[in-house]
Amino acid sequence: MRAAYYEKNGPARDVLRVGEVETGEPGRGEVRVRLATSGVNPSDVKNRAGITRKIAFPRVIPHSDGAGEIDRVGEGVAASRIGERVWVWNGQWRRAFGTAAQSIVLPAEQAVPLPANVRLEAGACLGIPAYTAYQAVEYAGIGDGSTVLVAAGAGAVGHYAIQFAKKRGATVLTTVSSSAKADLARQVGADHTIDYKREDVGARVMAITGKRGVDAVIEMDLAVNAHLLPGVLRPEGTVAIYGGSAPEPAIPFPFLLQSSITLRFLLVYNMPPALRARATADITRMLEADALIHNVAQTFALADIIAAHEAVETGKTMGNVVVLTG
Repeated sequence: MRAAYYEKNGPARDVLRVGEVETGEPGRGEVRVRLATSGVNPSDVKNRAGITRKIAFPRVIPHSDGAGEIDRVGEGVAASRIGERVWVWNGQWRRAFGTAAQSIVLPAEQAVPLPANVRLEAGACLGIPAYTAYQAVEYAGIGDGSTVLVAAGAGAVGHYAIQFAKKRGATVLTTVSSSAKADLARQVGADHTIDYKREDVGARVMAITGKRGVDAVIEMDLAVNAHLLPGVLRPEGTVAIYGGSAPEPAIPFPFLLQSSITLRFLLVYNMPPALRARATADITRMLEADALIHNVAQTFALADIIAAHEAVETGKTMGNVVVLTG
């Protein structure tokens, strides 16, 4: 099969290759998925670059998310699953071979049925972005009547977080950096958009909430945005944090201490099994009802995987980047 791979860490243009590799066979409890799409996430490009972790295998096929059709099953897996459309999660988590290929072998539970009404491009957006958004909304304690500030509402995770928060009955505020991104956030339900490049985020939040502050913040980069927390968050509020651009970010400790703020960190790869099961069920119901909006911003051929990685690294893409592997 054809796959993209790297054998050392480094810039995409220096280390990514596309070529023929061995096609895997499923073992007990496993399935093989003939992939049509592969999602490219920031963690994928950081891993390839060696920013978050150094290469742990002689050869790595990157990416954890993707979608396609099961074409073979291992012992213990029902043969009826052959031909099933699925989306996959944690494809390359602690494994050498991810979804940037024509097929992948992985445990059967990591191949989730994809409703017929959902495009395979959208299926490649669910494993990291949608699961992260779901877990963040859960950890933020969002419920009916809550107010929440979602950082980067036009981003891959923020886009889903807005939708999950609205489904729970929350009022959603979100930060954006342009009018185009504000439009994207409003299209999925954001009640208020705040252009952090042109507006005082704290002043806007206090004006919207009647000087009360929001109940929770869903944060994509604690290192960059921690200084905003005293101006936006009510006492005893919660911050659900799924990312950061510095290994030891500075935080407004006196405010956090005196206001009894809860910081909840989350890594989607280690999502608790019970929560993942609940998330999968809820996401599936929304998919079946066409109640979840996806934002595939750019698609690339497998041969153009370098450009796909570079598109993610720029941080300018408004939505998900997907590689077509079929």
